[in-house]
Amino acid sequence: MAEVTTATGKRKSSIARVRLTAGTGQIIVNGRACEEYFPRIVLNNIVRQPLVDTDTITTYDIHANICGGGTSGQAGALRHGIARALEKIDPARRLTLKKAGYLTRDARRKERKKYGQKGARARFQFSKR
Repeated sequence: MAEVTTATGKRKSSIARVRLTAGTGQIIVNGRACEEYFPRIVLNNIVRQPLVDTDTITTYDIHANICGGGTSGQAGALRHGIARALEKIDPARRLTLKKAGYLTRDARRKERKKYGQKGARARFQFSKR
């Protein structure tokens, strides 16, 4: 049986559990092909970035389970998980992945709404009289 490498990626409120196995470059997300799960080309490119930068696009099969968040956050979480799995397989790739910023967890989240205001920063319209 082929060796399986697992990793977890996170972005906003999305969590991706990624399994990498030796294969032909097939990406399966929640039981569907990546192109079907992420219909936008931009999101497909985001998912494939770590594989393209390390020249392993046709080396591994990827199976991922993603939950939470929207499509953009899920694509970012999957990219983070793939990068962590690639680094686990070959620590020599760490420099390439780190320099591109794929190993850093993007901690940006939605800012909470403040009381007495319309939103996080937006205030109610001021009226003098």
